[in-house]
Amino acid sequence: MKLVFASNNSNKIIEIQKMLPDNISILSLEAIGCTEEIPEMADTIEGNAILKANYVTEKYGYDCFADDTGLEVEALNGEPGVYSARYAGEQKNADDNMDKLLSSLEKSENRNAQFKTVIALNINGKQQLFTGIANGTIIKEKKGTQGFGYDPIFQPTAYSETFAELSIAVKNKISHRAKATQQLIAFLNETE
Repeated sequence: MKLVFASNNSNKIIEIQKMLPDNISILSLEAIGCTEEIPEMADTIEGNAILKANYVTEKYGYDCFADDTGLEVEALNGEPGVYSARYAGEQKNADDNMDKLLSSLEKSENRNAQFKTVIALNINGKQQLFTGIANGTIIKEKKGTQGFGYDPIFQPTAYSETFAELSIAVKNKISHRAKATQQLIAFLNETE
């Protein structure tokens, strides 16, 4: 089975392809000739995942899935949330985003946070949503070189390392994206 993954983020594509069984292969947006930036104008994580999946299905005619992920910090009333990638500006720089978040939490004792991923799947004319959540805390300084985004400052519950310190094999078992992807895989296996 071939599915388009509506993302230009090569890190996400690699991470998800490693989780999928061999019978499911991912086509990138580039592979289908989609070079434009798909607008993410929704005000929820679910909304952005749906927008991206619908864009590919409607414009290119492929069965596809799209995800959107946000880091929701309790002390910041769920920020950066839907704005996680551009929290510190349109340049979408991970270090700038982490620096802004750490600065915003400087005086906060409450460092509870969750990563939330929603995957919207358009297949056979129907849409399904899958949600994965990873709970944890925001540590006070960046640690680790694996992963991407906020991984160096997010320490998942029950672990002493950040996502950026964990191996990809461990992260792919416990992360928000892994949980949503596992639901996606279970659904695809049922529909085959």
